[in-house]
Amino acid sequence: MSEPTVPTGVPSNLQDENKSVIKSAGIIGVATFSSRILGFARDMVLARLFGATPAADAFFIAFRIPSLLRELFAEGSMSSAFIPVYTEYRTTRSKVEAWELASAVFTTLLTIVTLVTMVGVLAAPWLVQLLAPGFQENPDKLALTTLLARVMFPYLLFISLAALAMGILNSVRAFAAPAFSPLFLNVFIIVGAVWLAPHLQEPIIGVAIGVVAGGAAQFAMQLPSLKLRGLLFGFRFEPSHPGLRRIGTLMVPTLLGLSVTQINLTVSTVLASFFAGGPTYLFYGMRLIQFPLGIFGVALTTAILPTLSSQAARGALDELRTTLGFGLRMILFIILPAMVGLILLRTPIVHLFFEHGTFTAQDTAETALAVLCYAVGLWAFGGVRIIVTAFYSLQDTRTPAISAAVALAANVLFSLVLMSFLGAAGLALATALAAMVNGGILVVVLNRRLGGIEWKSVIWSAGRVLVGCIPIVVACWWVADAQLWSHPAEWFEKSAMLAVAIAVSVGGYLGVHAVFRSEELDVVWGMVRRKLGRLAR
Repeated sequence: MSEPTVPTGVPSNLQDENKSVIKSAGIIGVATFSSRILGFARDMVLARLFGATPAADAFFIAFRIPSLLRELFAEGSMSSAFIPVYTEYRTTRSKVEAWELASAVFTTLLTIVTLVTMVGVLAAPWLVQLLAPGFQENPDKLALTTLLARVMFPYLLFISLAALAMGILNSVRAFAAPAFSPLFLNVFIIVGAVWLAPHLQEPIIGVAIGVVAGGAAQFAMQLPSLKLRGLLFGFRFEPSHPGLRRIGTLMVPTLLGLSVTQINLTVSTVLASFFAGGPTYLFYGMRLIQFPLGIFGVALTTAILPTLSSQAARGALDELRTTLGFGLRMILFIILPAMVGLILLRTPIVHLFFEHGTFTAQDTAETALAVLCYAVGLWAFGGVRIIVTAFYSLQDTRTPAISAAVALAANVLFSLVLMSFLGAAGLALATALAAMVNGGILVVVLNRRLGGIEWKSVIWSAGRVLVGCIPIVVACWWVADAQLWSHPAEWFEKSAMLAVAIAVSVGGYLGVHAVFRSEELDVVWGMVRRKLGRLAR
């Protein structure tokens, strides 16, 4: 286990690239951590006020519609197709040409998404019936879901423009403003739930209004950063722009490729509508899964794409292989221990954070089961993000699309089989299994495409991670087995026990890596020391 994780003789420029990726991922991770903490506060507020009631089910179904389209038009296909092309323009062409491309994309995106939003508002009744067929037996619930969908559709427009701004800033490795912008969504949702909702005849509409206001704020707060760097785009209607056509060509297969997780979640949402409380259980379950995935998985993916795109544009495949191997090792370093911790502490976490107000003990049990089923695929969710990013840096969107189609079919099959045994939680397990299928296909193809990946270092890293998880299992098992969670003990006592378990787990895990002198720990610790050094000055 002590074998070095990076082969000797790695060029210093690659080491600098890896450090740059980790530094950028650290910035994004801190911002995402702040957003996730605030998101937990938001979820606690929603759970306390609305629990797993019909109003909560209606909201989560309605929010699923613009969220899926956001993945298709914004954070998924558009961003992943835009960044490699825009990076190439900035690398090989003039600033004016890069500005013209960004402006053409902005104008085209604004036009298309505005039309989609208008059509979506009109077509909301049919979209809701398609997404929630299980609501047909409850006309009031169906009507409320339709109203919420109409209120929240403009969120798609604002979040799409925010994603474009994020893509431009990320391409020049300016990560702070885009990474901190999601904080505003959580703030406005909390304000809508706590301040606006009590004044409305249907309180959940206040939350929907908060979603739209938060999306607008996410876009607006990135504009100063764009202007400061001279990257602020303008109106330029030029649908024949060659760069725009290339982005469009890349987007077509990407609509399915990168968004496979969201599409699988949508399939789960459709089937969950047949279970009372199902959409709510799956939402809160995935929120807990997204906490580690968002803090580091999304952060690392966002940070690594410009580096991979630059290496691909230069034809430096050896460097790309090294950077990709490094990204996979860092994902395993964070995601696997998080997976073990979530599996063992799922009930205490759900109980502590959500079981308040109208959220009952039965809701806790159902949500915890969904967490378990999602968590077994956490490593696949994180790994797929990195591997798909490598394909897009090579401007290959066809392969991920084909793989995604296979995974989508597998998800439907798994869902239909497992939901009869596990209910809504079976849909979560199906999503996890589909991610494993997707990841397996992509790894095989990418390994052949690149002539190999640095599997030796990845396997050694995974071995150290698994040994490091032993203290996590011991600490978390002891806490999860305590009788405290079945008694009405004080919130502070439960919080203290959970905090101790997490602290002991993290300490034991890092201690094992320190003994093995793992490079992953050295990289992270070096970043922390530099941060502390700057703060000390």
